[in-house]
Amino acid sequence: MPKLLFLALLLAAPTLGQAQTTDLIAAAGCGPSKTQFSVKTDSNQHAVKQPEPGQALVYVIVQGKPEGGEVKVTTRVGMDGTWVGANHGASYLSFPTAPGEHHVCADWQSSLKSRQRLSGAADLTAEAGKTYYFRTEVVLSQATESHDERLSLRPVDAAEGLLLISKSAESSSTIKK
Repeated sequence: MPKLLFLALLLAAPTLGQAQTTDLIAAAGCGPSKTQFSVKTDSNQHAVKQPEPGQALVYVIVQGKPEGGEVKVTTRVGMDGTWVGANHGASYLSFPTAPGEHHVCADWQSSLKSRQRLSGAADLTAEAGKTYYFRTEVVLSQATESHDERLSLRPVDAAEGLLLISKSAESSSTIKK
């Protein structure tokens, strides 16, 4: 009987570890890893919205730091375990949220396993009527000896957020079927 119990635990161990990892990713704010987005950007739009009554407004702006070219990366944006949209290249999206404690996530949407691991997360305590800005920074390295690729998500103050929006395209995204 102990051998049978040991075998059952051994076979269940990979499944248990996977569920825990998925829970941690959702707890950090990201949505399901299989969700993919199609993104369109409009460089003529730089509109700044006001939060709806009783809501806060969140902007997530992507800015890249590539060596030798513009970043054309798709980054998914999540909050509290659900994807809210995606950016592509130097772009931004906005979404409303209820007041309270939240977890915001940015995640590189890629078919390459090494890039699927690149994510960033931040905490947000939202208040009704306020606007919050986050900067997603994508760092790529084209150098073969320095394979330094990073993605970070950091809150920025309103002045920097507005400046970043003025230099970015507005994104709209839909989930791929």
